[in-house]
Amino acid sequence: MTVYDLPAVNATLNAISAVLLVIGYVLIRQRRIQQHRNVMISAFATSTLFLICYLIYHANVGSKPFTGQGTVRSVYFFVLITHIVLAAFVPPMALITLVRGLRARYDRHARLARWTLPIWLYVSVTGVIVYVMLYQLYA
Repeated sequence: MTVYDLPAVNATLNAISAVLLVIGYVLIRQRRIQQHRNVMISAFATSTLFLICYLIYHANVGSKPFTGQGTVRSVYFFVLITHIVLAAFVPPMALITLVRGLRARYDRHARLARWTLPIWLYVSVTGVIVYVMLYQLYA
């Protein structure tokens, strides 16, 4: 494995995070608190690993230009810009939400989680979409 394999690793980690987030949501709706806690810790760890790999890749390779033209270019940049803007909020929101849950401050945890979950899920899913568009469809 080389640094050039990291975009695929990152997309995989984003996809795993998205799946874990959905599972975590289903578990809490079922009041399976311990399972929810375990899955959400796993989602946080997966996203942290993603961030480490992402930083390593971009520190060594830089960015890759998007070569698509026409309407798809506008779609790509809309997805990319919203992904980047919202991604800046995910680490602090996820960390605070996680800490509140682990400290059993469930009312404050739930209030923030209502915002954290959809933003984190959007960022995870659009991360996969950006990868597919940039490295697979228009490589």
